[in-house]
Amino acid sequence: MRIKRGVAARAKHKKILKSAKGMQHYRTRSFRLGKQGVIKALRYSYRDRRNRKRDLRALWITRINNASRELGLSYSQLIAGMKNKGVNLDRKILADLAVNNPEAFKKIVNTIKEK
Repeated sequence: MRIKRGVAARAKHKKILKSAKGMQHYRTRSFRLGKQGVIKALRYSYRDRRNRKRDLRALWITRINNASRELGLSYSQLIAGMKNKGVNLDRKILADLAVNNPEAFKKIVNTIKEK
């Protein structure tokens, strides 16, 4: 008896076209173009999950630098002073303190300024 693949192929096509739902033009209607778009989108999402970490770290460093310069200390001096004093706060927490709790950030900077 001959096995026909219509049901499996239809399911495969529906799965791809469902993933391509928000795309433009023929990518939402054509299986071939939709498949190309979905593969490309998955590549971008994989790459950009890593790039997001890079971008956020740069943002934190910028925020810390701006907040510390207002208090008379550069970013590099702040980080070096924290390492010498043994203050173990990562950049994410420091940036959050600089934006949301400037008094606590000011105390950290003042402890580092003391020699």
